[in-house]
Amino acid sequence: HQEHAVTWQKKAGKASSTVQGRRRYDRKQAGFGGQTKPVFHKKVKTTKKVVLKLKCSQCSQCCQFVLKRCKHFELGAKKV
Repeated sequence: HQEHAVTWQKKAGKASSTVQGRRRYDRKQAGFGGQTKPVFHKKVKTTKKVVLKLKCSQCSQCCQFVLKRCKHFELGAKKV
């Protein structure tokens, strides 16, 4: 058991334009013919699972710890 630094990522990282799926999608969308793949509109979940990233202070190895779903999460906030 060692000390771990805890971080929490709110937003997803910036999507890369050079990944294979994006290149394939852009190639398919190019030219005439309109939208070629389905666009998802039926979003029903109002929460996301909170994932904490634990980084070891000695070996700097990371592991992820999944918490339950919640609408509001603050890291390091005091309970009232």
